[in-house]
Amino acid sequence: MASYDVIVIGSGPGGYVAAIRCAQLGLKTACVEGRDTLGGTCLNIGCIPSKALLHASHQLHEAEHNFAKMGLKGKSPSVDWKQMLAYKDEVIGQNTKGIEFLFKKNKIDWLKDWGSIPEAGKVTVGDETHEAKNIIIASGSEPAPVPGADVTIDEEVVVTSEGALSLGKVPKKMIVIGAGVIGLEMGSVYARLGAEVQVIEFLDHITPGMDAEVQKQFRKLLEKQGLKFTLNAAVQKVEATKSKAKVTYLNRKDDSEATAEAEVVLCATGRRPYTDGLGLGDLGIETTKGGQIKVDAKWQTSVKGIYAIGDAIEGPMLAHKAEDEGMATAEVIAGKHGHVNYGVIPSVIYTHPEVAAVGLTEQQLKDEGRAYKVGKFSFMGNGRAKAVFAGDGFVKLIADKETDRVLGCHIIGPSAGDLIHEICVAMEFGASAEDVALTCHAHPTFSEAVREAALACGDGAIHM
Repeated sequence: MASYDVIVIGSGPGGYVAAIRCAQLGLKTACVEGRDTLGGTCLNIGCIPSKALLHASHQLHEAEHNFAKMGLKGKSPSVDWKQMLAYKDEVIGQNTKGIEFLFKKNKIDWLKDWGSIPEAGKVTVGDETHEAKNIIIASGSEPAPVPGADVTIDEEVVVTSEGALSLGKVPKKMIVIGAGVIGLEMGSVYARLGAEVQVIEFLDHITPGMDAEVQKQFRKLLEKQGLKFTLNAAVQKVEATKSKAKVTYLNRKDDSEATAEAEVVLCATGRRPYTDGLGLGDLGIETTKGGQIKVDAKWQTSVKGIYAIGDAIEGPMLAHKAEDEGMATAEVIAGKHGHVNYGVIPSVIYTHPEVAAVGLTEQQLKDEGRAYKVGKFSFMGNGRAKAVFAGDGFVKLIADKETDRVLGCHIIGPSAGDLIHEICVAMEFGASAEDVALTCHAHPTFSEAVREAALACGDGAIHM
């Protein structure tokens, strides 16, 4: 039996970051992981591999649609699917081995097996039980089932995001159930690779919770890329054979029944906390109806000395949110002041164009009855964007009408996922739209569109 100051259960972005920060703060630390590789869902079967496929498929799209315009002529590239998957796996390997290196560098023990908590202060891993003054649960999440539908996942014909990352071949047609981030990213990949993609969504709009103007523009641009949307549709069942599947759904406007067939059906209706086998019930750890672990303001559960972070607790299921909580919890355990500003957590969709947001939407401000102003700027007015065929989209900055303080930002366009962080920093420091507008931005860059949106909150944009 080994004894530790902290044992972290789970090595995803929240878990491995928490473990590294604990070690940096002088705490003897171990991390429990049952997979053969570190990194959790994100590095192995989520964020990282999906970005590799998004990048590869975007290069194909550029070659097919824009190379000739730039004078780059010749035979268009063909898709070697096996090589594309090998590239994706190489990217995964580089990242997971990087975490192993960081664990060795910081003298963190990797306890290789699945973990459970028999009692406070103890963690069982395989056949061994270890003592820990503090335990951090960072067990992540798993794909949620399609609500109210009869669906059996086989990860070959009817797949989750995991199966979608390693299909045997590019299907001629794919049905995506759910128009959220995962469904649209993976649908975008396969549409670029030549598949016919139909997205079936329960609501009457895509990307729930996003700014309404961005939603509309985003849908139009995805439709231009070949994605077809069936909205207001409630999936009833998915029937699969070895080579195809049939989806039965109800039109929510008139309750009429319809069916659609495809070689692959991707179920992308969200995720739920994964806490099976931890023994939470026997410990008396409180959870919500949705299965999230309840924590206090310092991420401690109802049992002293046991903490929880990331997808296992309430809040957006985002890797960077988990990382922030992991660092903050480590600092709390070490006697410092852990901090997470939940009002400044960005979200990104890595399609092309990218979509990014931080802070409040117009609808939220209207619901709160707050006075605000909006500054918008189209990428069609941005010289760099036009030069690289990326003029679709806009930056929308929202500020308090009286104080000019930045309240939110919503971007659809090139490098949106990177551009949003200028506003994250601005919001963290309580900046005004004028502060952003008065800051010199290099020319020509996409970032000038953010400054122009800030100018539009005042006397007006220059280039629009």
